[in-house]
Amino acid sequence: MNCPCGTGAAFEQCCAPFLAGAAFPETTEQLMRSRYSAFTRADIGYVVRTHHPSTVGEVDEKATHDWMRTSEWKGLEILSSKGGAEDLTGRVDFVARYTDKRGDQEHRESSMFKKKNGRWYYVDGKPGGGGETLRREAPKVGRNDPCHCGSGKKFKKCHGRPGARA
Repeated sequence: MNCPCGTGAAFEQCCAPFLAGAAFPETTEQLMRSRYSAFTRADIGYVVRTHHPSTVGEVDEKATHDWMRTSEWKGLEILSSKGGAEDLTGRVDFVARYTDKRGDQEHRESSMFKKKNGRWYYVDGKPGGGGETLRREAPKVGRNDPCHCGSGKKFKKCHGRPGARA
């Protein structure tokens, strides 16, 4: 059986050792993937054990366990991750897809992690992780560049001056 975390590896060689306590994730991405696998198996114990001691008291175990049990987990997409074996802090942006009584859902989050006594722990997350960065299509006009209107003046003396219309 492939691991639900999406690596393509067998569960027994991927997240199972972490959930069983036989091994510990070396990176934030491994911890995020193993926590997702715990969600698919409704393993609230693992989620609580991998929560940082400074924020574990904020976990609503009953609500989280209910969410785990009543959702059909569809997949995990890691958008970006930082936090390797040598780091002390890290971050993972991800999308977890699932279906609940409302239909298909996406949980987007930017998760923060800290290492304590050589082990990674989930600290907290902010909604909307990994949102696409908007990029300017056209080059930015500098104040000393020629004005885009063709007047021959510098932008700052033409359309770039305060109160000028674009």
